[in-house]
Amino acid sequence: MALTPDQILAAHKANLETLLGLTNKAFEGVEKLVELNVAATRAALSDVSANTSAVLDAKNAQDLMSVQSGLLQPMAEKTAAYSRHLYEIAAATSLEFSKAFENKAVEAQSKFNEFVDTAAKNAPAGSESAVAVMKTAVAAANNAYDSVQKAVKQAGEVAETNFNTITNNAVKAAGNVSAATAKRR
Repeated sequence: MALTPDQILAAHKANLETLLGLTNKAFEGVEKLVELNVAATRAALSDVSANTSAVLDAKNAQDLMSVQSGLLQPMAEKTAAYSRHLYEIAAATSLEFSKAFENKAVEAQSKFNEFVDTAAKNAPAGSESAVAVMKTAVAAANNAYDSVQKAVKQAGEVAETNFNTITNNAVKAAGNVSAATAKRR
């Protein structure tokens, strides 16, 4: 089963379109990351200015401790928010790449299955058992691929859940530290 020049040209065109699409998605991810970092830097500069003023306005050690403990919770929340945004950008970009690779894999799998079917139809007489073994091997490979895809998706969901849990726990812990510090005074 030989490919015609038109089929080869169509395959190259499709691959080029996929590559350009992925390149655009990668640049979109980088652009979002730059925007996030610029916004975070602006917020950090503003916070530093406000916090410096608050520290300089402290009249005694107790005021200074109060200012410091009041800074911990907002800092933890901002760090958690930044981490969430960073994760969302990375996850969205990764999802686009995964979809593209999955589509190409499904396409390649379909073409390979067509090739196997064509080869089986054109196989010489007496080769039925070899064709059956080949079809069984292809079916097993397809099942293994599907299982791996499902496992990867589940692992990604578990990682996202764990990330959110850790982030929320860190913010709560910072809040508890701030509250405990405030009670000591």
